[in-house]
Amino acid sequence: MENIFYKQLLENNKEWVQSKLDLDPDFFNKLAHGQQPPVLWIGCADSRVPANEIIGAQPGEVFVHRNIANMVIHSDMNMLSVLDYAVNALKVKHVIVCGHYGCGGIAAAMGNQHIGIIDNWIRHIKDVYRFHNKELDAIENQKKRFNRFVELNVVEQVFDLAKTSIVQNAWENKQPLHIHGWVYGIDSGLIKDLNVNFKSNDELDEVYQLKF
Repeated sequence: MENIFYKQLLENNKEWVQSKLDLDPDFFNKLAHGQQPPVLWIGCADSRVPANEIIGAQPGEVFVHRNIANMVIHSDMNMLSVLDYAVNALKVKHVIVCGHYGCGGIAAAMGNQHIGIIDNWIRHIKDVYRFHNKELDAIENQKKRFNRFVELNVVEQVFDLAKTSIVQNAWENKQPLHIHGWVYGIDSGLIKDLNVNFKSNDELDEVYQLKF
């Protein structure tokens, strides 16, 4: 059964290629010439949240980085490398941090179950809970508390994104760059804009503003 599924993936690829060629015989030739995506998407690795598909974007329109719970961690060289390339080489205009309701990483951070090496990653999410524990602990309904934790985690990741030297240097050089926080509803398919946005160093608390 597993082997059939595996082979079906390859067949699906052939069908997808043909569907694109039917619409535009030059589709893949155009893609091969390079990419100039206007958006960097930092999202969750959850299989139910495909970045391009949920915003109706085509190949070449979104540069994507995904990890457990869409985290922006300053010691994560993978994330920083993607961010640096997107901002300084591709010159993206927007960076979107997109979380989602029902996130397993957030759920794990709300509990104390030992999972494995991911426990070390989850600890960063627990820090977000600590920052907002008064608000979260005051929410009696567990699902509402869970949903709010998802939102607050996105907010913190947007702030952490703005604090990076990569983003601040782009702003210092007057590069047009906007960063945003969204949450996707798996049960509805709709995106909620959290209205947490940055577009300049001046919007950061002074303690975080780097001197270039």
